[in-house]
Amino acid sequence: MRFLHTMLRVGNLQRSIDFYTQVLGMQLLRTSENPEYKYSLAFLGFEGGNPDQAELELTYNWGVESYELGTAYGHIALGVVDAYAACDKIRAAGGQVTREAGPVKGGTTVIAFVTDPDGYKIELIQRPQHASGGGLR
Repeated sequence: MRFLHTMLRVGNLQRSIDFYTQVLGMQLLRTSENPEYKYSLAFLGFEGGNPDQAELELTYNWGVESYELGTAYGHIALGVVDAYAACDKIRAAGGQVTREAGPVKGGTTVIAFVTDPDGYKIELIQRPQHASGGGLR
């Protein structure tokens, strides 16, 4: 088995594409429209996505502007070379940093959190040796 993608429902597809590409540095890999069932999809990722990296699927159900996020959803995690620099870059691009970079409670791993336009949380984990070549550095 292989992890292929995570799907998030969004209230404005272009706004979300702009956030993930312009603020987080992902690439828009492909889009599709389904007029019969009234939804649009956008797949984003780093380094070309599948099969080398999992992708993020954004689903826009036509006419639905917002969703209840619920209490079960946690976050998406991205590896970054420098969490402090990534926060600065995200803020400069208009993104919202909701937890500044620093050690995780009770540990030494440096993390930060940002929030996308729909309220989804994205954790940045400082892992210089494992961060991808694309996106946040």
